[in-house]
Amino acid sequence: MLAIFHKAFAHPPEELKSPASQKVSKTPKLPEETLNDFLSRHPDNTFAMNFGHAAVLAYVRPDRPYSVRQRLFCGFDDIYCLFMGTLNNLCSLNRQYGLTKGANEAMFVIEAYRTLRDRGPYPADQVVKGLEGSFAFVVYDSKAGTVFAALGSDGGEKLYWGIAADGSVVISDNLEVIKEGCAKSFAPFPTGCIFHSEEGLMSFEHPMNKMRAMPRVDSEGVVCGANFKVDKYTRVNSIPRVGSETNWTHWDSH
Repeated sequence: MLAIFHKAFAHPPEELKSPASQKVSKTPKLPEETLNDFLSRHPDNTFAMNFGHAAVLAYVRPDRPYSVRQRLFCGFDDIYCLFMGTLNNLCSLNRQYGLTKGANEAMFVIEAYRTLRDRGPYPADQVVKGLEGSFAFVVYDSKAGTVFAALGSDGGEKLYWGIAADGSVVISDNLEVIKEGCAKSFAPFPTGCIFHSEEGLMSFEHPMNKMRAMPRVDSEGVVCGANFKVDKYTRVNSIPRVGSETNWTHWDSH
């Protein structure tokens, strides 16, 4: 999958951009170049949606209806979700959110997002922590201009993110596309974490701990985009809110 969001909407971490990105021979590409690269790698079974200058979403359709590595794309009520993996407790989650048995993981994520955005009974980290299985997803709320991404903690799915030539944030499971599109300004998306375009990056396993950027240096000694890890010794300043004001569009975990 591939998701590209303009920096004005995504607000990526500053540490993700390599200070050497403009000083080396290989420089980041523009978003449209990265999209074309992704589409060219799978010319017969890709699907893409363009939201003007705000965002682009693309994914590769599975070769078989029931692929081992499930890839899903779903859109409803101006909310779009790219999903990879499987939720082992999908049936119970669907019952909890009033969805039919046939609703897939991407449909569930959209419904959970809508419920929490509009009524918000639980903090986002608690909701994502309740997902059992290997998963990675990106949600784009085109009406609110909100980006939300998460990666499960078991390492079953891989996700990478980086910064394009114009400052846009690029998220993909395809490492080569990320490397080509973001040059030195890329890093693995941290497992067990969620990213919100307004509230930044946090661990859903350890929401009370801050995230720390760890500089990466490649084999040539060039500083790359930072890795992000939980700082076990530093806590956030306050307890996350629980109540009707907490949702996936805006939460206060600081």
